[in-house]
Amino acid sequence: MAGLIVLKPGVDWTATGGLFDWTLEFLISRLSDRQAVNHLQEIVDNNLGSLWVDDLPAAAQREVVRLWRESLVEAGEAQLPETEQKGDVIRRLQELVDASYSAGFPGSNDPG
Repeated sequence: MAGLIVLKPGVDWTATGGLFDWTLEFLISRLSDRQAVNHLQEIVDNNLGSLWVDDLPAAAQREVVRLWRESLVEAGEAQLPETEQKGDVIRRLQELVDASYSAGFPGSNDPG
């Protein structure tokens, strides 16, 4: 089963179910907003397979995007198993980070 993260209508990211869950678990272990954590945990626990970022409170949305931009790729490089597909998986994570800019989320780490 694949997973879908919708950053805004028209800007989304799809991944295998395992990578989708890993990406949400990355956030679950780091987010300060307990309500957002509970929402993400419900998605993982029930194999719901999609996250609409705008379902989260505005402050949690900003924190999610900040965490992705600051450390998602690095966490993937450090934590994901060494397989022949790891390079492709890391590129998929980078695509999610890039999508956060395409979606227009503000931040001090804007590329370019």
